Amino acid sequence: MGIKLDNRTTNEKKTSSAISLDDLLKKEIKIFGSSFGSKKKEQFYTELSVLLTSGIRLKDALYLIASSQKKKEDQALFTQIGDGIVAGIDFSEILADHKNFSVYEQHSIRIGEQSGALQKVCSSLAEFYTRKNEQRRNLISALTYPAIVLSTAILAVVFMLQFVVPMFKDVFNQNNVELPAITQVVIAASEWIGRYGWIILLILGVFIISQRYLTKKVGYRTRRDFFLMRLPAIGAFVKVSHMARFIQAVSLLVSTKVSIPQSIHLAREMIDFIPLEKALEQVENDILQGKSLSESLTTNSLFDPKMIALVRVAEETNQTEFVFSRLNEQYNQQVVQQSKLFSTLLEPFIIVTVGIIVAFILVAMYLPMFELGNVLK
Repeated sequence: MGIKLDNRTTNEKKTSSAISLDDLLKKEIKIFGSSFGSKKKEQFYTELSVLLTSGIRLKDALYLIASSQKKKEDQALFTQIGDGIVAGIDFSEILADHKNFSVYEQHSIRIGEQSGALQKVCSSLAEFYTRKNEQRRNLISALTYPAIVLSTAILAVVFMLQFVVPMFKDVFNQNNVELPAITQVVIAASEWIGRYGWIILLILGVFIISQRYLTKKVGYRTRRDFFLMRLPAIGAFVKVSHMARFIQAVSLLVSTKVSIPQSIHLAREMIDFIPLEKALEQVENDILQGKSLSESLTTNSLFDPKMIALVRVAEETNQTEFVFSRLNEQYNQQVVQQSKLFSTLLEPFIIVTVGIIVAFILVAMYLPMFELGNVLK
C-alpha cells in the first residue's frame, strides 16, 4: 500500500450538504472478500502518521491513502472515512461504526483528537501493529520448519505401515512364520490404518474447518487456552507472546495519558487469550477497589515478579510511561528469543521421535526374518 501524492481537488464539493450526519453514522462500511487485518492496519497507520506529520489535513490524507489502494474495497473504505470527516464526524466515531476497528483503536484515536496529538497516536498504533505482525512472523518462522519435518515424518511412517508392512506380512503368512509380539503390534497398526485411516483424515478436516466457528465459543477457547498453558515449552511461549501484546497496548495507552484502570480495560479488549483476560479482569476490579496496580498483579501467578517489581518502581517514581516502554522492549525481545529456542528444541525432538518409531517398525519386521531363514532351510 504505497502513497501516491497526486494532485486531488478538495472533496467538499463531492460531499454536499445533502449528506446527513446521521446517514453516514448509520452507513455500514463493508470490505467484501477481504479482511482489514493487522498487516493492513500497520500500513494504514504508518502512512497516515507520515502524511499528518507532513502537514496534510486528515481528510486529504485519507483520500490520498484511498487513491493508492489496489483493491476497490479498500478504496471504498478510506473514501467513505474521508467523506465522514468532511461531513463533520469525528475520526473516532467513524471507526466506532466499523466492525474491523477495535475499541482500543477507537479510544486511542479519540484521545489523539482531543489532545491534538493524532499524529503521535497514529505513529504509536503503527508501531503496535508492526510489533504484533513481527510476533506473528516469529511464531510462523519458529513453526514452519518443524511442521515440514513433522509432516514428512508422518507421511513416511504412514507409507511404511500402509505399503511396506503388508508386503512383509504376506511373506510371513505364506511361510507360516511365528510372529513375535512386537511384529504383531506393528501389523495390527498397519491393518487399523488401512481400515480407518480415511476416518482420521475426515475428522482432521472437520476439526480444521470447524475452528472458525469453535473459536467464537468462550467455553472452547477457555479449554484450549488453559490446555496450551500447561504444555511444556509451548505454554511458556504462548504466555510470553500474549503478555508482550498486553504490555505493548498498555504502553501506548499510558503514553497518551490514559488512566491505568482504563488502560487495563482497553488492553483487555485486544487480548485473545482467556487466562490473561480473566487475570486482567481481576486486576481491573482490584484497582477499582483501591489497590495499586502492583498489588493487583501479585494476586495472579501469570504476572512474573520482575514485571511486578518494575511496576511498583513506576508507581513510586511516577515514571509509568518510561517503565512500560522498557517493559515493552523487554517482552518483545523475550518473544524473539523464545521463538528461536522453541524452534531449536522442537526440531531435534521431532527427528528423534520419528527415528524411534521408524526403528521400532524396522526391528519388528526384521525379527521374524531370522525365523523365516530357519523355515527356508
